[in-house]
Amino acid sequence: MTEKKKTGGLAGVSAGATAICTVGKEGAGLTYRGYDIYDLADNASFEEVAHLLMHDKLPNQAELDAFVARIKSMRGLPDEVKQVLEMIPGDSHPMDVLRSGVSILGNVEPEGDFSNQKNAADRLLACLPSMLLYWHHFHTDGRRIDVETDDDSLAGHFLHMLHGKPPSELHRKTLDTTLILYAEHEFNASTFAARVITGTLSDMHSAVTGAIGALRGPLHGGANEAAMELIQKFTSPEEATQGVLDMLARKDKIMGFGHRVYTTSDPRNSVNKKMSKILADEFGDTLLYEISEAVEKVMWDEKKLFANADFFAATVYHFMGIPTYLFTPIFVCSRITGWTAHIMEQRADNKLIRPAADYIGPGLQVYVPIEDRA
Repeated sequence: MTEKKKTGGLAGVSAGATAICTVGKEGAGLTYRGYDIYDLADNASFEEVAHLLMHDKLPNQAELDAFVARIKSMRGLPDEVKQVLEMIPGDSHPMDVLRSGVSILGNVEPEGDFSNQKNAADRLLACLPSMLLYWHHFHTDGRRIDVETDDDSLAGHFLHMLHGKPPSELHRKTLDTTLILYAEHEFNASTFAARVITGTLSDMHSAVTGAIGALRGPLHGGANEAAMELIQKFTSPEEATQGVLDMLARKDKIMGFGHRVYTTSDPRNSVNKKMSKILADEFGDTLLYEISEAVEKVMWDEKKLFANADFFAATVYHFMGIPTYLFTPIFVCSRITGWTAHIMEQRADNKLIRPAADYIGPGLQVYVPIEDRA
């Protein structure tokens, strides 16, 4: 009898086919529908990438203009959603806020027939930043903000709502680029969770709620928040070097390094690192960037672990004045494009996802009446 190969966490197991994304393939570290992530980050807007993922193609100018106008028109929140956001405690994690916000939206504006799926996907893309920042301002400064701005881009809209004024073009473009980098990543944990839920013929809001729940876990999302907390612990690159060496000696978990799929580098890291340096120079204080570089060097020298997309994204967001606890929810505002693309792809050729399991429990046993049990 051939021994079954152990596949903890389904590592190396193909769980389906997709035309949306490749991760870690030879010749291109990350592609969206065949387009290299570097090409998209350098030349495209996030809205172009969202259209590519959710509507299957890069738009021409007329299609892009129509898509941008459509998303802008869908940013408002129903009163019922605002009421729920106001009732969520102010000390809740923002990921829990978005999970609840998507769930209540699914009640107020149900997807209904799956023929409405593109409308539901566009609506989620448009209003997730509104949910997040409506709750944020209500519970931090007691304001019910207007969640509809004149900004064409989601990045500009987000920063405008956060800071109460339109952002600089540098900050808008930087956030826009991070949204592109985070938009999609094949069968990662949250995307696979969304596809499993979708496979039961459930609605889009249920699938996205489940995806947010998966991303909520620290082994999948939240590494950029943990990275920021680590970086801010140190006051100099020298202190960071020794501090990380001490952490490694204690076998402490250090977030933001290595990756389940990539083996030598994360292609998104070089873009985030470059943007972090630019923002540090603009900020007029490069200390946090230098500390980040010191941590990165120790992790490579000692463990041959490379910085992943989350590590330098932490200082990128920090330099733009974004509170640390909003870092992972920004991931949601981007990854909703990939999630909904996968939901729609799963529906197009659906089969219930029901893997087998290797049983490791006891053999067949005889029921013993309760009065005879020891």
